[in-house]
Amino acid sequence: MGGAAVATQKMLKFVTLGKEMPEKRDAASRARDFDEIYREFAAQKAAEQASRCSQCGVPYCQSHCPLHNNIPDWLRLTAEGRLQEAYELSQATNTFPEICGRICPQDRLCEGNCVIEQAGHGTVTIGAVEKYITDTAWEEGWVKPIRPHVERPESVGIIGAGPGGLAAADVLRRAGVQVTVYDRHDRAGGLLTYGIPGFKLEKDVVLRRNEQLRDGGVQFVLDCNVGTDLTFDAIRGQHDAVLIATGVYKVREIEAPGAGAKGIVKALDYLTASNRKSFGDEVPAFDSGELDASGKRVVVIGGGDTAMDCVRTAIRQGALSVKCLYRRDRANMPGSQREVQNAEEEGVEFVWLSAPRGFTGGTEVEGVMVQKMRLGAPDATGRQTPEVIEGADYVEPADLVVQALGFEPEDLPTLWGQPELKVTRWGTIKADFRSHATSLPGVYAAGDIVRGASLVVWAIRDGREAAESILGYLAQNGAVAAE
Repeated sequence: MGGAAVATQKMLKFVTLGKEMPEKRDAASRARDFDEIYREFAAQKAAEQASRCSQCGVPYCQSHCPLHNNIPDWLRLTAEGRLQEAYELSQATNTFPEICGRICPQDRLCEGNCVIEQAGHGTVTIGAVEKYITDTAWEEGWVKPIRPHVERPESVGIIGAGPGGLAAADVLRRAGVQVTVYDRHDRAGGLLTYGIPGFKLEKDVVLRRNEQLRDGGVQFVLDCNVGTDLTFDAIRGQHDAVLIATGVYKVREIEAPGAGAKGIVKALDYLTASNRKSFGDEVPAFDSGELDASGKRVVVIGGGDTAMDCVRTAIRQGALSVKCLYRRDRANMPGSQREVQNAEEEGVEFVWLSAPRGFTGGTEVEGVMVQKMRLGAPDATGRQTPEVIEGADYVEPADLVVQALGFEPEDLPTLWGQPELKVTRWGTIKADFRSHATSLPGVYAAGDIVRGASLVVWAIRDGREAAESILGYLAQNGAVAAE
């Protein structure tokens, strides 16, 4: 029998094999800790699930992945037991596959567009297999240190150690460029380290990648606030090119009566405090109870993935009750449906078609004044617009209210004294969508600071693309200098 026929025998098993995710820890036990909730695939199960891939002629999973990962091919290699080759193929397009395998909303991207899912057979569990491949690669020593073939004299400064900045640092360093990453926090990783809870992404997974970059020669300047500790001009003067990858951290706050009361906190402050405690840091705002949900009636306002992180964190901290208010219905929420299901299993109550009108309690919050909503006519984007139902207001008791309404960009041109740095009307940096070049020569921008609050996988793609553009810019400038 020919090799192709043998390979085919190992695939197309979606007719006889059903969809099977890695076993999920039961809700009662997982709600007591911050460990990841999915158990590891065993080799046999990973191969079985990979073998369900239909190897379709037009792989929609790949085209709907921002990184255009070669998913069908590494699924086939996994099904054939060729895991090291599967890892090499996965790593070729994705700097951090084990991170994307854990936190990407696969139900909206690759898995949601799987051909056999559309045919009613249940999607291939792409994310779980991706995570399994790379975790195995680390265990087996297949993840090699970064060792450039040639050291180059050019230097690039990257502002922001989140997924976009780190992905760019990886590409540039492998090309032999000297790379320095500046970040405001004391650990690299950005939201991967401080924003995403451990039950979705255990922190040693992120720290391992940080160490790989550091061991590969990337210099980190941490606890550095650009604009105060170090000027943007100083960074620009030290490097041949600069990449801005700060992300967006300015929180959208609720403007309503009583919004300044004690007990109403920002999502990122709340999540950062929890993650810092997991590192063993001293966190006075947590220790005082301000950012600890233990024994409290918690209300989280918002419907995105950050809101899901907050409600599930509050459950683990021992909250008395946890409710999530969202102004649209379940079908129209932006967060991952898989995350909503996980939250409900753990005891979170979702209050759909609800929005805050104000807060009761004076100096300390005691409740949220809730307006009930209905969905009206579609807006310019096609989504139905929430409308207030008059006379249906009520008060939801609350001791801790977490605002998770999304993030906006900081005013970087003003903060950094760079009026020539052009921004859009939304405050994001204006950059060429192909090259990621900004209005300042030799300065590039990537990730959320350009596209607005988005997914980690998009930041990785932007960082990789920007790094390639920077390499082209450095080569061109070097050629000009040599003339």
